[in-house]
Amino acid sequence: MSTTFPRSSKKAPGYNLKQVEEFLESTRQAYDGADGPDQLTSADIRHTAFSMQKGGYSPEHVDAALERLEDAFALRERERATSEAGSQAWLEEARSTAQVLINRLGRPDGHRFSRTSIFSSGYNRADVDSLSAKLVSYFQDGTTVTVDDVRTAVFRPQRAGYREAQVDLVLDSVVDVMLAVR
Repeated sequence: MSTTFPRSSKKAPGYNLKQVEEFLESTRQAYDGADGPDQLTSADIRHTAFSMQKGGYSPEHVDAALERLEDAFALRERERATSEAGSQAWLEEARSTAQVLINRLGRPDGHRFSRTSIFSSGYNRADVDSLSAKLVSYFQDGTTVTVDDVRTAVFRPQRAGYREAQVDLVLDSVVDVMLAVR
């Protein structure tokens, strides 16, 4: 087993060593290899998760590497798409997606996403609404928001909060658009 990343202490949880190494090898092969129907995408990298084990790889270091990999794959996806359809078509698609996001994120506070029941927890509505307002300002006015700001957003739990899966899906789309126009 290589020492690709620093490891957590023997008593602290970290990412499963074998899973991380296998995933990194598959990304190397996908990046260097020919295109195919099972081509690895930036979204696949964003949704990758590893089991935890004591003494595993440092999650902080692995996550930073995954973010760099996601950026590299997104850039490659953009280059391929612009060579096939042209940069104007690529940007028009990004603008269209951004407008859909603005429409969703620009809804009134407390009404941007579906809510969980009062008996279960979801994302804190005020936390999500605050980030949503910043993202609308980013799209409309060019306010500074980074991809990492979106990737690392954390929301407190709240009963009758916003449905997590719905919020996460929209934030994934925000990341896609931000990477597309870099």
